Amino acid sequence: MTDPGAGDDAAALAADVEAEPPPQHVVLRMPVSVHNVALVVLAVLACIFVLRWAKPVFVPLMLGVMFSYALSPIVDRLVRWRVPRALAAGVLMIAVLGGLGTSAYLLADDAEELVESLPEAAQRLRAALRPERGQAAGTIEKVQKAAAEIERTAQEASPKPAPAQRGVQRVQIEQPKFDVRETLWSGTIGLVALVGQTIVVCFITFFLLLSGDRFRRKLVKIAGPTFTQKKLTVQALDEITAQMQRYMLVQVSTSVLVGFATWLAFLWLGLEHAGVWGFAAGVLNLVPYIGAIAVTAGSMLVGFMQFGTLEMALVVGAASFVINSLEGYLLNPWLTSRMSRMNGVVVFVGVLAWGWLWGVWGLLLGIPILMVVKSVCDRVDDLKPVGELLGD
Repeated sequence: MTDPGAGDDAAALAADVEAEPPPQHVVLRMPVSVHNVALVVLAVLACIFVLRWAKPVFVPLMLGVMFSYALSPIVDRLVRWRVPRALAAGVLMIAVLGGLGTSAYLLADDAEELVESLPEAAQRLRAALRPERGQAAGTIEKVQKAAAEIERTAQEASPKPAPAQRGVQRVQIEQPKFDVRETLWSGTIGLVALVGQTIVVCFITFFLLLSGDRFRRKLVKIAGPTFTQKKLTVQALDEITAQMQRYMLVQVSTSVLVGFATWLAFLWLGLEHAGVWGFAAGVLNLVPYIGAIAVTAGSMLVGFMQFGTLEMALVVGAASFVINSLEGYLLNPWLTSRMSRMNGVVVFVGVLAWGWLWGVWGLLLGIPILMVVKSVCDRVDDLKPVGELLGD
């Protein structure tokens, strides 16, 4: 026998379900427009294309700007001593170029001896590899015999080619021969281009030092009509100047330290032409990552050629690796983080991106460019997320 109250409860429950409004989908509205995102992506791609296409123009310009930031404190000090700015900038440029030329001249004899010792080093390398070649001769002969048997079996199993038809010309592809004149000509063109870019960088640096804060005043003037805009522009320029000068001071100091330590270490190990290697280590230290790898690999090769043993080559390479590691992974990052407060991962990815755009020059200029971008983005409301991403 059924309970009449149960039917009433079921009817009431059905009425409540029908009376309840259907659930509504929650829509999350994001303040992002697909149209704006597409425009930003197109603008970024256009900037990348322009930077890559105009590399011969931007690279000397950025090098001149960076060198002017490094040398401007000295020129300003000379101007405060009542030395004309043109004379101060000219004397400083001549002193810097003269110092580099004198260093190259003093190390030219060691560099020439290093080049002349390469044939003898190659003979030592050949003599060191000769016993290993004799020991591996049996294995190489077995591999060659096996390869010959496999090739003979494949030729027997493959169908014979059809006889050549009359009137069909046989085409044979020949590799182009090595042309000494073309190689020398391309090398000469590259050297002339390098000298030309060096002269352009020197002139850009000189004119920027000569102008003083003229461009700074012009940037403040065109920043905007309001006092707030001018104030933000002055703050951004002050931060860029301070960070660039500290960055150049850190890079030059650590490079001198690496060069001096490399010279002492190689001199203690008895490696020939230690002065040349110290100078090369100091100069290549300005190029992140690639410079340290080149010095370590080159010193290992020369150490193996000179001493004739793999142990000494590893010792020489280990000395260079320890010096560059202490500078590259401890001292330089600590000083750079205290100076610019930038994210290490973003800096690494940014340096790789600029290296892809401009090659070795991009590796050298990547960090200063990121510092300038961060200083500007921190003071523009629409670009503050980019500055936060670059920050530590």
